[in-house]
Amino acid sequence: MGARVFVAFDLGAESGRAMLGSLDSGRLDITELHRFPNSMVNLRGHLYWDVVQLFREMKAAMRICAAEVTSEPQSLAVDTWGVDFGLLASDGSLLGFPYGYRDSRTEGAMEQLFRRIPRERIYELTGIQFLPLNSLVQLFAMVRDRSPLLHAAADLLFMPDLFNYLLTGEKKTEFTFATTSQLYNPRTGTWAGELLDALGVSADIMQEIVPPGTTIGRLDVEVAGETGLANVPVVATASHDTAAAVAAAPAEGENWAYISSGTWSLMGVESPEPIITERSRDLNFTNEGGVGGTFRVLKNIMGLWLVRQCRRVWENEGPYSYGKLTEMACSAPPFVSLIEPDHPEFLNPPDMPEAIRAFCRRTGQRAPESPAEFTRCILESLALKYRLVLDQVREVYPHPIRRVHIFGGGVRNELLCQLTADAVGLPVVAGPAEATAIGNLLVQALASGDIASLADIRDIVRQSFSVKTYNPERARDWDAAYARFRELHRR
Repeated sequence: MGARVFVAFDLGAESGRAMLGSLDSGRLDITELHRFPNSMVNLRGHLYWDVVQLFREMKAAMRICAAEVTSEPQSLAVDTWGVDFGLLASDGSLLGFPYGYRDSRTEGAMEQLFRRIPRERIYELTGIQFLPLNSLVQLFAMVRDRSPLLHAAADLLFMPDLFNYLLTGEKKTEFTFATTSQLYNPRTGTWAGELLDALGVSADIMQEIVPPGTTIGRLDVEVAGETGLANVPVVATASHDTAAAVAAAPAEGENWAYISSGTWSLMGVESPEPIITERSRDLNFTNEGGVGGTFRVLKNIMGLWLVRQCRRVWENEGPYSYGKLTEMACSAPPFVSLIEPDHPEFLNPPDMPEAIRAFCRRTGQRAPESPAEFTRCILESLALKYRLVLDQVREVYPHPIRRVHIFGGGVRNELLCQLTADAVGLPVVAGPAEATAIGNLLVQALASGDIASLADIRDIVRQSFSVKTYNPERARDWDAAYARFRELHRR
Protein backbone atom coordinates (compact mmCIF):
# COMPACT_ATOMS: atom_id res chain seq x y z
CA MET A 1 0.00 0.00 0.00
CA GLY A 2 1.35 3.42 -0.94
CA ALA A 3 1.08 6.68 0.94
CA ARG A 4 -2.37 7.62 2.19
CA VAL A 5 -3.34 11.28 1.80
CA PHE A 6 -5.60 13.35 4.08
CA VAL A 7 -6.59 17.03 4.16
CA ALA A 8 -7.00 19.00 7.39
CA PHE A 9 -8.68 22.37 7.67
CA ASP A 10 -7.36 24.03 10.82
CA LEU A 11 -9.26 27.26 11.47
CA GLY A 12 -7.89 29.51 14.20
CA ALA A 13 -8.92 32.87 15.57
CA GLU A 14 -6.16 34.64 13.59
CA SER A 15 -5.79 32.50 10.47
CA GLY A 16 -6.91 29.35 8.74
CA ARG A 17 -4.96 26.86 6.70
CA ALA A 18 -5.41 23.69 4.74
CA MET A 19 -2.76 21.06 5.45
CA LEU A 20 -2.02 17.97 3.39
CA GLY A 21 -0.89 14.91 5.29
CA SER A 22 0.82 11.93 3.66
CA LEU A 23 1.01 8.81 5.84
CA ASP A 24 3.43 6.11 4.73
CA SER A 25 5.13 3.32 6.71
CA GLY A 26 4.36 4.84 10.09
CA ARG A 27 5.57 8.34 9.23
CA LEU A 28 3.54 11.46 8.51
CA ASP A 29 4.68 14.26 6.21
CA ILE A 30 2.70 17.50 6.16
CA THR A 31 2.51 20.27 3.58
CA GLU A 32 0.63 23.54 3.71
CA LEU A 33 -1.76 23.81 0.77
CA HIS A 34 -3.31 27.19 1.53
CA ARG A 35 -3.27 29.78 4.31
CA PHE A 36 -5.70 32.64 4.75
CA PRO A 37 -6.48 35.32 7.34
CA ASN A 38 -9.31 35.14 9.85
CA SER A 39 -10.57 37.61 12.39
CA MET A 40 -13.81 38.74 13.99
CA VAL A 41 -15.71 41.32 11.96
CA ASN A 42 -17.26 44.31 13.72
CA LEU A 43 -20.76 45.01 12.37
CA ARG A 44 -22.80 47.69 14.12
CA GLY A 45 -21.17 47.14 17.47
CA HIS A 46 -21.07 43.33 17.51
CA LEU A 47 -18.33 40.85 16.61
CA TYR A 48 -19.02 38.06 14.12
CA TRP A 49 -17.20 35.38 12.14
CA ASP A 50 -17.36 35.71 8.35
CA VAL A 51 -18.18 32.07 7.63
CA VAL A 52 -18.97 32.85 3.99
CA GLN A 53 -15.41 34.06 3.38
CA LEU A 54 -13.93 31.20 5.39
CA PHE A 55 -15.89 28.66 3.36
CA ARG A 56 -14.78 30.38 0.15
CA GLU A 57 -11.15 29.97 1.27
CA MET A 58 -11.73 26.32 2.15
CA LYS A 59 -13.07 25.66 -1.34
CA ALA A 60 -10.06 27.47 -2.82
CA ALA A 61 -7.81 25.08 -0.88
CA MET A 62 -9.78 22.12 -2.20
CA ARG A 63 -9.27 23.36 -5.77
CA ILE A 64 -5.52 23.58 -5.09
CA CYS A 65 -5.61 20.02 -3.79
CA ALA A 66 -7.49 18.76 -6.83
CA ALA A 67 -5.07 20.51 -9.21
CA GLU A 68 -1.74 19.79 -7.50
CA VAL A 69 -2.07 16.53 -5.55
CA THR A 70 -1.94 13.40 -7.65
CA SER A 71 -3.52 11.10 -5.04
CA GLU A 72 -7.20 11.41 -4.19
CA PRO A 73 -7.54 12.27 -0.47
CA GLN A 74 -8.85 9.50 1.74
CA SER A 75 -10.87 12.14 3.60
CA LEU A 76 -10.91 15.71 4.83
CA ALA A 77 -11.83 17.20 8.21
CA VAL A 78 -12.25 20.52 10.00
CA ASP A 79 -11.13 21.70 13.41
CA THR A 80 -11.71 25.19 14.83
CA TRP A 81 -11.43 27.37 17.91
CA GLY A 82 -13.95 26.66 20.67
CA VAL A 83 -17.38 27.69 21.99
CA ASP A 84 -18.91 29.60 19.05
CA PHE A 85 -21.88 28.36 17.04
CA GLY A 86 -24.23 29.13 14.18
CA LEU A 87 -27.98 28.72 13.93
CA LEU A 88 -29.99 27.23 11.07
CA ALA A 89 -33.59 27.88 10.12
CA SER A 90 -35.97 25.00 9.50
CA ASP A 91 -35.15 25.12 5.77
CA GLY A 92 -31.44 24.66 6.52
CA SER A 93 -30.42 28.24 5.78
CA LEU A 94 -27.92 30.04 8.02
CA LEU A 95 -29.47 32.59 10.36
CA GLY A 96 -26.86 35.33 10.16
CA PHE A 97 -23.16 35.31 10.91
CA PRO A 98 -22.14 33.47 14.10
CA TYR A 99 -21.15 35.72 16.99
CA GLY A 100 -17.50 35.82 18.02
CA TYR A 101 -16.62 34.82 21.58
CA ARG A 102 -15.19 38.25 22.39
CA ASP A 103 -18.50 39.98 21.62
CA SER A 104 -19.67 42.28 24.41
CA ARG A 105 -23.19 40.86 24.66
CA THR A 106 -22.06 38.36 27.29
CA GLU A 107 -20.81 41.03 29.71
CA GLY A 108 -22.56 40.42 33.03
CA ALA A 109 -24.46 37.44 31.60
CA MET A 110 -22.67 34.83 33.67
CA GLU A 111 -23.74 36.40 36.96
CA GLN A 112 -27.31 36.71 35.68
CA LEU A 113 -27.23 33.06 34.64
CA PHE A 114 -26.28 32.01 38.19
CA ARG A 115 -29.51 33.57 39.45
CA ARG A 116 -31.40 31.18 37.21
CA ILE A 117 -29.34 28.08 38.00
CA PRO A 118 -26.65 28.00 40.69
CA ARG A 119 -22.98 27.97 39.75
CA GLU A 120 -22.44 24.80 41.78
CA ARG A 121 -25.17 22.94 39.90
CA ILE A 122 -23.82 23.98 36.51
CA TYR A 123 -20.38 22.63 37.40
CA GLU A 124 -21.80 19.43 38.85
CA LEU A 125 -23.65 18.81 35.59
CA THR A 126 -20.88 19.76 33.16
CA GLY A 127 -17.48 19.95 34.87
CA ILE A 128 -16.68 23.00 32.73
CA GLN A 129 -14.83 26.07 33.97
CA PHE A 130 -16.67 29.37 34.15
CA LEU A 131 -15.79 31.85 31.44
CA PRO A 132 -18.03 34.58 30.01
CA LEU A 133 -17.35 33.29 26.50
CA ASN A 134 -18.71 29.76 27.09
CA SER A 135 -21.41 28.50 24.72
CA LEU A 136 -23.84 28.21 27.64
CA VAL A 137 -23.34 31.87 28.54
CA GLN A 138 -23.64 32.96 24.91
CA LEU A 139 -26.87 31.02 24.56
CA PHE A 140 -28.22 32.48 27.79
CA ALA A 141 -27.41 36.00 26.56
CA MET A 142 -29.51 35.33 23.46
CA VAL A 143 -32.38 34.05 25.63
CA ARG A 144 -32.12 37.05 27.95
CA ASP A 145 -32.11 39.47 25.01
CA ARG A 146 -35.02 37.66 23.31
CA SER A 147 -32.97 37.15 20.17
CA PRO A 148 -35.20 36.69 17.13
CA LEU A 149 -32.49 34.43 15.68
CA LEU A 150 -32.90 32.00 18.53
CA HIS A 151 -36.68 32.09 18.15
CA ALA A 152 -36.32 31.15 14.46
CA ALA A 153 -33.63 28.49 15.00
CA ALA A 154 -34.27 24.84 14.21
CA ASP A 155 -30.66 23.70 14.66
CA LEU A 156 -27.59 24.78 16.59
CA LEU A 157 -24.27 23.81 15.02
CA PHE A 158 -20.89 24.52 16.58
CA MET A 159 -18.31 25.98 14.23
CA PRO A 160 -16.68 22.77 12.90
CA ASP A 161 -20.10 21.12 12.69
CA LEU A 162 -21.35 24.09 10.69
CA PHE A 163 -18.54 23.72 8.15
CA ASN A 164 -19.16 19.97 7.99
CA TYR A 165 -22.80 20.76 7.23
CA LEU A 166 -21.79 23.18 4.45
CA LEU A 167 -19.54 20.46 3.01
CA THR A 168 -21.97 17.53 3.26
CA GLY A 169 -25.46 18.63 4.28
CA GLU A 170 -25.18 16.39 7.37
CA LYS A 171 -25.80 17.79 10.87
CA LYS A 172 -23.83 16.18 13.70
CA THR A 173 -21.88 17.44 16.73
CA GLU A 174 -18.49 15.92 17.46
CA PHE A 175 -17.72 14.80 21.03
CA THR A 176 -14.62 16.89 21.80
CA PHE A 177 -16.43 20.07 20.81
CA ALA A 178 -19.69 19.17 22.53
CA THR A 179 -17.87 18.76 25.84
CA THR A 180 -16.42 22.28 25.73
CA SER A 181 -19.80 23.98 25.38
CA GLN A 182 -20.92 23.76 29.04
CA LEU A 183 -24.07 22.18 27.62
CA TYR A 184 -22.87 18.56 27.87
CA ASN A 185 -23.02 16.17 30.83
CA PRO A 186 -19.87 13.97 30.80
CA ARG A 187 -21.34 11.57 33.36
CA THR A 188 -24.37 10.71 31.23
CA GLY A 189 -22.72 11.29 27.85
CA THR A 190 -25.67 13.41 26.72
CA TRP A 191 -26.68 17.04 26.42
CA ALA A 192 -27.42 18.58 29.84
CA GLY A 193 -31.20 18.77 29.49
CA GLU A 194 -31.58 20.40 32.90
CA LEU A 195 -29.55 23.41 31.71
CA LEU A 196 -31.41 23.68 28.42
CA ASP A 197 -34.71 23.52 30.32
CA ALA A 198 -33.52 26.25 32.69
CA LEU A 199 -32.78 28.46 29.69
CA GLY A 200 -36.08 27.60 28.04
CA VAL A 201 -34.27 26.25 24.99
CA SER A 202 -35.55 23.11 23.31
CA ALA A 203 -33.12 20.20 23.21
CA ASP A 204 -34.41 19.60 19.66
CA ILE A 205 -32.00 22.23 18.32
CA MET A 206 -29.01 20.14 19.51
CA GLN A 207 -27.49 17.44 17.31
CA GLU A 208 -26.53 13.82 17.74
CA ILE A 209 -23.07 13.58 19.33
CA VAL A 210 -20.54 11.42 17.46
CA PRO A 211 -17.03 10.37 18.57
CA PRO A 212 -13.88 11.75 16.93
CA GLY A 213 -13.00 9.65 13.92
CA THR A 214 -16.58 9.30 12.67
CA THR A 215 -17.19 9.59 8.94
CA ILE A 216 -20.27 11.78 8.75
CA GLY A 217 -20.82 12.00 5.01
CA ARG A 218 -19.30 12.77 1.65
CA LEU A 219 -18.75 16.02 -0.17
CA ASP A 220 -21.94 17.54 -1.45
CA VAL A 221 -22.28 17.21 -5.24
CA GLU A 222 -22.25 20.99 -5.64
CA VAL A 223 -19.12 21.42 -3.52
CA ALA A 224 -17.38 18.57 -5.35
CA GLY A 225 -18.26 20.17 -8.67
CA GLU A 226 -16.95 23.58 -7.59
CA THR A 227 -13.65 22.24 -6.30
CA GLY A 228 -12.76 19.40 -8.62
CA LEU A 229 -12.63 16.83 -5.83
CA ALA A 230 -14.72 13.67 -6.00
CA ASN A 231 -17.22 12.74 -3.31
CA VAL A 232 -14.46 12.52 -0.69
CA PRO A 233 -15.49 11.37 2.81
CA VAL A 234 -15.74 14.11 5.44
CA VAL A 235 -14.65 13.02 8.91
CA ALA A 236 -15.60 14.49 12.28
CA THR A 237 -12.04 14.65 13.56
CA ALA A 238 -11.11 15.87 17.03
CA SER A 239 -12.80 19.07 15.94
CA HIS A 240 -11.91 21.27 18.91
CA ASP A 241 -8.43 22.50 18.00
CA THR A 242 -7.00 21.82 21.46
CA ALA A 243 -8.32 18.25 21.42
CA ALA A 244 -6.57 17.69 18.09
CA ALA A 245 -3.36 19.22 19.44
CA VAL A 246 -3.35 17.13 22.62
CA ALA A 247 -3.90 13.99 20.57
CA ALA A 248 -0.65 14.84 18.76
CA ALA A 249 1.38 15.33 21.96
CA PRO A 250 4.51 13.13 21.60
CA ALA A 251 4.00 11.87 25.15
CA GLU A 252 4.06 8.53 26.93
CA GLY A 253 2.73 7.39 30.30
CA GLU A 254 0.78 9.50 32.79
CA ASN A 255 3.37 11.77 34.41
CA TRP A 256 3.13 14.77 32.11
CA ALA A 257 1.21 17.97 31.74
CA TYR A 258 0.72 19.95 28.55
CA ILE A 259 0.42 23.51 27.32
CA SER A 260 -1.24 24.11 23.99
CA SER A 261 0.36 27.45 23.23
CA GLY A 262 -1.00 30.02 20.83
CA THR A 263 -3.50 32.88 20.98
CA TRP A 264 -4.74 31.09 24.09
CA SER A 265 -2.71 28.85 26.36
CA LEU A 266 -4.53 25.74 27.50
CA MET A 267 -2.76 23.89 30.29
CA GLY A 268 -3.69 20.65 31.97
CA VAL A 269 -3.42 16.87 31.99
CA GLU A 270 -5.04 13.97 30.18
CA SER A 271 -7.32 11.81 32.32
CA PRO A 272 -9.31 8.63 31.59
CA GLU A 273 -12.34 10.22 33.24
CA PRO A 274 -13.52 13.73 34.16
CA ILE A 275 -12.40 15.16 37.50
CA ILE A 276 -15.47 16.90 38.93
CA THR A 277 -15.03 17.74 42.60
CA GLU A 278 -15.55 20.73 44.86
CA ARG A 279 -11.82 21.46 44.66
CA SER A 280 -11.69 21.27 40.87
CA ARG A 281 -14.69 23.61 40.80
CA ASP A 282 -13.09 26.06 43.21
CA LEU A 283 -9.92 26.06 41.11
CA ASN A 284 -12.05 26.49 37.95
CA PHE A 285 -10.74 23.44 36.10
CA THR A 286 -12.57 22.29 33.04
CA ASN A 287 -13.19 18.76 31.71
CA GLU A 288 -13.14 18.63 27.93
CA GLY A 289 -13.28 15.54 25.79
CA GLY A 290 -10.31 14.04 23.99
CA VAL A 291 -9.54 11.23 21.59
CA GLY A 292 -10.04 7.66 22.77
CA GLY A 293 -12.62 8.59 25.41
CA THR A 294 -10.09 10.65 27.39
CA PHE A 295 -10.72 13.98 29.09
CA ARG A 296 -8.58 17.10 29.04
CA VAL A 297 -8.58 18.44 32.59
CA LEU A 298 -7.30 21.93 31.98
CA LYS A 299 -7.54 25.66 32.44
CA ASN A 300 -7.72 28.35 29.78
CA ILE A 301 -5.02 30.99 30.15
CA MET A 302 -4.72 34.17 28.16
CA GLY A 303 -1.85 33.40 25.81
CA LEU A 304 0.12 35.17 23.10
CA TRP A 305 -3.00 37.23 22.40
CA LEU A 306 -1.44 39.73 24.81
CA VAL A 307 1.62 40.16 22.59
CA ARG A 308 -0.53 40.21 19.47
CA GLN A 309 -2.67 43.06 20.77
CA CYS A 310 0.38 45.06 21.86
CA ARG A 311 1.88 44.55 18.42
CA ARG A 312 -1.32 45.84 16.82
CA VAL A 313 -1.00 49.10 18.79
CA TRP A 314 2.68 49.41 17.82
CA GLU A 315 2.11 48.92 14.09
CA ASN A 316 2.67 52.61 13.38
CA GLU A 317 5.94 52.67 15.33
CA GLY A 318 7.78 50.06 13.29
CA PRO A 319 7.73 46.53 11.83
CA TYR A 320 7.69 44.60 15.08
CA SER A 321 7.51 40.95 14.06
CA TYR A 322 6.94 38.36 16.77
CA GLY A 323 10.51 37.19 16.31
CA LYS A 324 11.90 40.70 16.64
CA LEU A 325 9.91 41.38 19.80
CA THR A 326 11.14 38.15 21.36
CA GLU A 327 14.74 38.97 20.43
CA MET A 328 14.37 42.41 22.03
CA ALA A 329 12.80 40.90 25.15
CA CYS A 330 15.86 38.68 25.67
CA SER A 331 17.93 41.78 26.46
CA ALA A 332 15.32 43.45 28.70
CA PRO A 333 15.92 43.21 32.47
CA PRO A 334 14.00 40.36 34.14
CA PHE A 335 11.14 40.59 36.64
CA VAL A 336 10.68 44.38 36.48
CA SER A 337 6.92 44.20 35.92
CA LEU A 338 4.46 41.33 36.22
CA ILE A 339 0.77 41.03 35.34
CA GLU A 340 -1.99 38.50 35.95
CA PRO A 341 -2.63 37.45 32.31
CA ASP A 342 -6.22 36.37 33.00
CA HIS A 343 -7.35 39.60 34.63
CA PRO A 344 -10.64 40.62 32.92
CA GLU A 345 -9.19 43.94 31.77
CA PHE A 346 -6.91 42.05 29.34
CA LEU A 347 -9.74 40.17 27.57
CA ASN A 348 -10.25 42.71 24.78
CA PRO A 349 -9.06 46.23 25.72
CA PRO A 350 -8.83 48.89 22.99
CA ASP A 351 -5.18 49.53 23.93
CA MET A 352 -3.35 46.53 25.42
CA PRO A 353 -0.12 48.39 26.33
CA GLU A 354 -2.14 50.98 28.22
CA ALA A 355 -4.11 48.23 30.01
CA ILE A 356 -0.80 46.70 31.12
CA ARG A 357 0.52 50.08 32.26
CA ALA A 358 -2.64 50.70 34.27
CA PHE A 359 -2.40 47.27 35.94
CA CYS A 360 1.24 47.87 36.90
CA ARG A 361 0.53 51.34 38.29
CA ARG A 362 -2.41 50.05 40.30
CA THR A 363 -0.29 47.25 41.79
CA GLY A 364 2.63 49.50 42.71
CA GLN A 365 5.02 48.36 39.99
CA ARG A 366 7.05 50.29 37.45
CA ALA A 367 5.15 50.13 34.19
CA PRO A 368 6.94 48.84 31.08
CA GLU A 369 8.10 51.55 28.72
CA SER A 370 9.51 49.92 25.59
CA PRO A 371 8.19 47.09 23.39
CA ALA A 372 11.06 44.94 24.74
CA GLU A 373 9.94 45.53 28.33
CA PHE A 374 6.27 44.90 27.53
CA THR A 375 7.11 41.64 25.78
CA ARG A 376 9.38 40.50 28.64
CA CYS A 377 6.64 41.35 31.13
CA ILE A 378 4.06 39.31 29.21
CA LEU A 379 6.26 36.24 28.66
CA GLU A 380 7.49 36.09 32.25
CA SER A 381 3.94 36.54 33.52
CA LEU A 382 2.69 33.72 31.31
CA ALA A 383 5.47 31.43 32.57
CA LEU A 384 4.55 32.24 36.18
CA LYS A 385 0.88 31.62 35.45
CA TYR A 386 1.84 28.20 34.08
CA ARG A 387 3.60 27.47 37.38
CA LEU A 388 0.50 28.50 39.33
CA VAL A 389 -1.76 26.30 37.23
CA LEU A 390 0.66 23.39 37.52
CA ASP A 391 0.54 23.71 41.32
CA GLN A 392 -3.25 23.63 41.09
CA VAL A 393 -3.18 20.58 38.78
CA ARG A 394 -1.26 18.73 41.46
CA GLU A 395 -4.15 19.32 43.87
CA VAL A 396 -6.67 17.42 41.72
CA TYR A 397 -4.63 14.97 39.61
CA PRO A 398 -3.45 11.73 41.28
CA HIS A 399 -0.21 11.26 39.34
CA PRO A 400 3.11 13.13 39.74
CA ILE A 401 4.08 15.54 36.97
CA ARG A 402 7.65 15.09 35.76
CA ARG A 403 7.69 17.02 32.49
CA VAL A 404 5.63 19.51 30.51
CA HIS A 405 4.89 19.19 26.81
CA ILE A 406 4.36 22.44 24.91
CA PHE A 407 2.96 22.27 21.39
CA GLY A 408 1.35 24.64 18.95
CA GLY A 409 2.61 27.88 17.45
CA GLY A 410 4.00 29.07 20.78
CA VAL A 411 6.88 26.55 20.59
CA ARG A 412 8.50 28.86 18.04
CA ASN A 413 8.99 31.36 20.87
CA GLU A 414 12.13 29.84 22.36
CA LEU A 415 12.32 32.47 25.08
CA LEU A 416 8.85 31.56 26.35
CA CYS A 417 9.76 27.85 26.33
CA GLN A 418 12.90 28.48 28.39
CA LEU A 419 11.09 30.83 30.77
CA THR A 420 8.43 28.16 31.26
CA ALA A 421 11.03 25.52 32.14
CA ASP A 422 12.65 27.98 34.56
CA ALA A 423 9.34 28.89 36.17
CA VAL A 424 7.91 25.38 36.63
CA GLY A 425 11.23 23.77 37.50
CA LEU A 426 10.69 20.84 35.10
CA PRO A 427 11.96 19.85 31.67
CA VAL A 428 9.83 21.34 28.92
CA VAL A 429 9.52 19.31 25.71
CA ALA A 430 8.60 21.68 22.88
CA GLY A 431 6.96 20.50 19.67
CA PRO A 432 5.45 19.89 17.30
CA ALA A 433 4.44 23.40 16.25
CA GLU A 434 1.74 22.06 13.93
CA ALA A 435 0.19 19.79 16.55
CA THR A 436 -3.41 20.75 15.80
CA ALA A 437 -3.20 19.95 12.09
CA ILE A 438 -1.24 16.76 12.85
CA GLY A 439 -3.89 15.59 15.31
CA ASN A 440 -6.63 16.40 12.82
CA LEU A 441 -4.90 14.37 10.10
CA LEU A 442 -4.12 11.36 12.28
CA VAL A 443 -7.64 11.13 13.69
CA GLN A 444 -8.75 10.90 10.07
CA ALA A 445 -6.34 7.99 9.73
CA LEU A 446 -8.15 6.39 12.68
CA ALA A 447 -11.42 6.78 10.79
CA SER A 448 -9.96 5.15 7.66
CA GLY A 449 -8.54 2.24 9.66
CA ASP A 450 -4.93 3.06 8.77
CA ILE A 451 -4.09 3.30 12.47
CA ALA A 452 -5.85 1.79 15.46
CA SER A 453 -5.48 3.94 18.58
CA LEU A 454 -4.40 7.13 20.31
CA ALA A 455 -1.14 5.35 21.21
CA ASP A 456 -0.54 4.79 17.48
CA ILE A 457 -1.10 8.49 16.81
CA ARG A 458 1.54 9.47 19.36
CA ASP A 459 3.99 6.87 18.13
CA ILE A 460 3.70 8.29 14.60
CA VAL A 461 4.22 11.82 15.94
CA ARG A 462 7.41 10.75 17.76
CA GLN A 463 8.68 9.05 14.60
CA SER A 464 7.81 11.96 12.31
CA PHE A 465 8.57 15.23 14.11
CA SER A 466 11.49 16.55 16.12
CA VAL A 467 11.16 18.18 19.54
CA LYS A 468 13.47 20.32 21.69
CA THR A 469 13.91 19.94 25.44
CA TYR A 470 14.47 22.97 27.69
CA ASN A 471 15.88 22.33 31.15
CA PRO A 472 15.18 24.66 34.09
CA GLU A 473 17.70 27.29 35.24
CA ARG A 474 17.88 30.04 37.91
CA ALA A 475 15.38 28.43 40.30
CA ARG A 476 16.02 30.87 43.16
CA ASP A 477 15.22 33.95 41.04
CA TRP A 478 11.99 32.34 39.90
CA ASP A 479 10.92 31.42 43.42
CA ALA A 480 11.07 35.11 44.41
CA ALA A 481 9.21 36.17 41.28
CA TYR A 482 6.55 33.53 41.91
CA ALA A 483 5.91 34.88 45.39
CA ARG A 484 5.33 38.32 43.84
CA PHE A 485 3.08 36.83 41.18
CA ARG A 486 0.92 35.00 43.70
CA GLU A 487 0.25 38.30 45.45
CA LEU A 488 -0.89 39.83 42.17
CA HIS A 489 -3.09 36.79 41.51
CA ARG A 490 -4.92 37.28 44.82
CA ARG A 491 -5.84 40.90 44.03
